Amino acid sequence: MNTIRLILTDIDGVWTDGGMYYDQTGNEWKKFHTYDSAGVLFAHQLGIPVGIITGEETEIVRRRAEKLKVDFLYQGVRNKVEVANEICRQLGITLQEVAYIGDDLGDIELLKAVGFAGVPASAPAYIRKLANVRLSKNGGEGVFREFVEELFNIIDYPIK
Repeated sequence: MNTIRLILTDIDGVWTDGGMYYDQTGNEWKKFHTYDSAGVLFAHQLGIPVGIITGEETEIVRRRAEKLKVDFLYQGVRNKVEVANEICRQLGITLQEVAYIGDDLGDIELLKAVGFAGVPASAPAYIRKLANVRLSKNGGEGVFREFVEELFNIIDYPIK
């Protein structure tokens, strides 16, 4: 396996349980698990940037990414491979040096294209079969952290 130089992630169904919650005034709510913040911290301790690529576009995700100092945030994306390639160009790396976690239809092509792919336990079976690692946690239960920890176990990165 190549060295991983970038970790990319979807949001809904990975960092969240995939639910979209609205109150009677139209405010949208998402629940994030605090464990996922440690996944970003671990990656940054190793000098590996983290990026979010999501089809949704919300202020909630922007605020979460800002709070965790996520390096790249792309929202409202329809072609995730195109965006991932753009980030790779910026960093001077290839998709084979990217780890990605996603859970649904919009993630299929990127899961196939990267060097290391992960999926939550809650992903449909046809998505799970695309992964190098099938994780035990569902989306919204800290699966991004589990992905990062599993990635580091497999490729033997030392945690500083």
